Amino acid sequence: MPLYEHVFLARQDLSQSQVDALAAAATEIVESNQGKVTKTETWGLRSLAYKIQKNRKAHFVMLNIEAPAGVVAELERQTAINEDVIRYMTVRVDEHEAGPSVMMRKNDRERSRRREREGE
Repeated sequence: MPLYEHVFLARQDLSQSQVDALAAAATEIVESNQGKVTKTETWGLRSLAYKIQKNRKAHFVMLNIEAPAGVVAELERQTAINEDVIRYMTVRVDEHEAGPSVMMRKNDRERSRRREREGE
């Protein structure tokens, strides 16, 4: 079955529980259409390079999906009509990355650097 990475950006004024609900809704869409979400990562509230629909920040969420193309089309259709999602992108990949994604590793590195600076 084809593999995909689906990343969406949710509005900055949403709470973390609302963002989690959006991820759960996306997972439900995939699973109700014979697909499977293998991993969900919430990258947190991050600054955007430029304003998107009056938002300077957004909640970033990534889903690793294993599903036929029709399922991804339905997921994108549902995501496009959701007012809480300001951007989304789905990319077909050859294989899913094992362990945490690059963004999660970057967050861990930044946290450890901050701790080192505060300890000095």
